[in-house]
Amino acid sequence: MDFRPKESSAVFFLLLIFTLSKISEAQSLCSAGPVSFIKENNPVNAIVTPITVEDGVAVRITSQVPEGLFSLDGNNLIAVTVLDFETFDKDRPHEVRVECTKVDSPSTTLTLKIIVEDVNDNPPAFAESQYSLNVDELLKLDTSVGLITATDPDETDRLYYRLDSPEGEFGLQADFNPNILVKKLLDYDKVKKITMTLYAQDTQIGSTAEVSHTASTTIEVNIVDIDNRPPWFQPCTEIDFATSKVCMNSGYEGTVNLNEQEAGPLSLKPGPVVAIDGDKGKNEVIRYTFLEDTADPIFQINIDTGSITMLKPVGEAGPIVLTVMAYQKENPDQFSTTTVILKVVISSNYPPKFVKPSYEGFISEDAGVDSLVLESKTSNRPLRVQATDEDFSNGYNPDIKFEVVDGTDFSITPEGFILMAKTVTPGTVNLQMRVFDTNNDESSTASLTVEVTQGGQQGKAGEYSAGEMAAVGASLAVVLLLCLVGIGVMAHRIKGHNADWKKLSEASIFRSSLGGGSGGPKEGMQYSNEGFQHDGDSGSVNSKLAAHLENKLESGLRSGPAQENMTRSAAPVPHTSTSTPPDSSSLADSETVDGEKEVKPILTKERRSEEGYKAVWFKQDIDPNTKEDVVIIPDTGEPEGDQEEDDDSEDEDNILTDVDSEDEEL
Repeated sequence: MDFRPKESSAVFFLLLIFTLSKISEAQSLCSAGPVSFIKENNPVNAIVTPITVEDGVAVRITSQVPEGLFSLDGNNLIAVTVLDFETFDKDRPHEVRVECTKVDSPSTTLTLKIIVEDVNDNPPAFAESQYSLNVDELLKLDTSVGLITATDPDETDRLYYRLDSPEGEFGLQADFNPNILVKKLLDYDKVKKITMTLYAQDTQIGSTAEVSHTASTTIEVNIVDIDNRPPWFQPCTEIDFATSKVCMNSGYEGTVNLNEQEAGPLSLKPGPVVAIDGDKGKNEVIRYTFLEDTADPIFQINIDTGSITMLKPVGEAGPIVLTVMAYQKENPDQFSTTTVILKVVISSNYPPKFVKPSYEGFISEDAGVDSLVLESKTSNRPLRVQATDEDFSNGYNPDIKFEVVDGTDFSITPEGFILMAKTVTPGTVNLQMRVFDTNNDESSTASLTVEVTQGGQQGKAGEYSAGEMAAVGASLAVVLLLCLVGIGVMAHRIKGHNADWKKLSEASIFRSSLGGGSGGPKEGMQYSNEGFQHDGDSGSVNSKLAAHLENKLESGLRSGPAQENMTRSAAPVPHTSTSTPPDSSSLADSETVDGEKEVKPILTKERRSEEGYKAVWFKQDIDPNTKEDVVIIPDTGEPEGDQEEDDDSEDEDNILTDVDSEDEEL
């Protein structure tokens, strides 16, 4: 219960009203928004916020945090410096205290908070200019291998990414998520390092908006070889099989002598036993062993090098097959095997050797593949290398072969000819040749120098030089001359042969005249000729020739004149009449051979010199009962004709000799 007087209550109320009015009056001296915003990178003296004041009110800044950023320009709060959002304390805005005063009025204090707004004024940035990633080969697709991000001081910006991979080996999970994923199968043997570029920007990829700020970095990806392959014996042929790779080796071969122990490592083909790690990037240490379990071994293998040596001689003929295993020292589960075949042979005393220690050949660059190397630039004679073996008496070993050592430009045929195996540029090619015995692999070497000339400087094999063509022409001329001489000799012999046939024809006619026809000789008087005088006709025949040719016709004609000389005794000839003309059929056969004049032989006692007649005359005192032989006597007088007639007489005597021989045989 209030016992105060009513007057006191009224006074209190009036005082309260007065106080409130004063407070309201003080608050109304100045006013401003409690929070003000200004964008960073503002101009100097930019207005942050205006302050509303009444007339007669004075305004001043009493404090600010931090100091020196703001000021009053009249009734406006301004920024006296450029504000930066990146240095702005987001948890504590800038604060400015402003006091407003008026005469007879209490002062008013305003607390203004200023927030700096962010603008896109900074590019994104990567922490490093280059990154390095190690990625195992053969990873599954879409496997994550790394996350690389950029930062942007402008908090309001969202970054977008783009990855540039040369062959699309890698990609990003999303354009706003730079998680790097495997997109292609990676093989260490095919690619060992990949260089990529990662880009970041503050505008969306593919948008039409102008890209304001970007950043980039380089990523080096090293492909790591994993241990997924066994050792590979060398040499071998690599074969791809799906995502794997194998290397095929055909094994090794060698020879050992029967009952002989070879010192040192055995010489094998195509080389010593050696294996490498199939994972070349790891290159693990390889070891070797035989798989055969022999109580009394003949061979041993070096565990570290793979060299095979002999412990004792081989006592039995036949090939020996050894199985060699190569395995990783640290991981024996990675292993492979191969075979070594050793041929047991009987040793020889001498290896095959080249005839010369060195050879030199020439070939044109445009000669073509499989063309022969020549002996010289101006010759088309191919170069041939030869070898001998002193184990053979004649030096010829049928089991030798030739090869070019460490060279593919040229090859050697089994016969020793050098062939160009592929196109070679002009210059000098130095090679090493090897000849070896295929039975025991004994060998020797020789050097080969091939000068490859520029096109057009040397003829191809099969072409001839000007000198060679001249020599061939001269040889052909000599052959032609010899042919002409031979033809002349043959023509001369043929002419003489025709003359003999002519004489045979005349003898046939004469035979008919003597025998009175074809009935042959008759019994009766025998007579002989005293002689025959030359009548100057070299083509005529005397009685000697007639007797000879008569027997020729009876026994069968033989070509060529007779070569022996004998005296001819004529057989008894029956005589009917010394003046009996020849049979008409015989006269019909009196035409000459080869178109010569007609010859008309007659049997007469007198010489007749008329042209076209040939005659034989006889003695007159022949008694038919005496049966005397008719003897043909060669003419002893001086020749009246020329040398050709003498030759005919000699031929006639030779013919008679041959006829006498035939008569004796009869």
